[in-house]
Amino acid sequence: MQVILLERIEKLGQMGDVVTVKQGYARNFLLPQRKARRATKENLAQFEQQRAQLEAENLKRRDEAQKVSEKLDGLSVVMIRQAGESGHLYGSVTAREIAEAVTDAGFTIGRQQVELGSVIKSLGLHKAKVRLHPEIAVNVTVNVARTDTEAEVQASTGHIVSAEDMQAAIAAAGAEKKAALAAIEAEEKSAEESEVAESDEEVSDSKES
Repeated sequence: MQVILLERIEKLGQMGDVVTVKQGYARNFLLPQRKARRATKENLAQFEQQRAQLEAENLKRRDEAQKVSEKLDGLSVVMIRQAGESGHLYGSVTAREIAEAVTDAGFTIGRQQVELGSVIKSLGLHKAKVRLHPEIAVNVTVNVARTDTEAEVQASTGHIVSAEDMQAAIAAAGAEKKAALAAIEAEEKSAEESEVAESDEEVSDSKES
């Protein structure tokens, strides 16, 4: 089927290009999403009449998307999931769920804007592309972990959290907490000793007088 593109489609063509695509792709995606029209004589003539307006609208949308991309690029979202010891998920993380997480972070997008190279079925740090405009896309990090604590460790180490990683993180946190408590106790003890010393000096001065 021949269609005329109403916007740039990656790996297909630019706005105004007449391209040949499979009927299913046109009927299920391009036409209902208003990304293209059938390349009939009437539609071609109508497009040429509207070209300037369509190009202006596209430029405005691109400028708006560029502003959003500067804030969104590099965003990391955490997805808590159950998984086996090997790190394989009991299920998968979908484009819809990623879109909801990005929206919760303050950027309203739809699932159609999330492009996954492959289905996410394991723990770890995964990249997802968010298509803000036909010409602008940014990457977000999808941090898939069993718990928020694992997600934090995963983000800092850059790899899947193993049992050893968690034990080390817990041990480090415990050691840090003990050190902080010891420092507080030492400070309190020092303060008490200072007060006692000052009190003794006052008593001694009083006796001498």
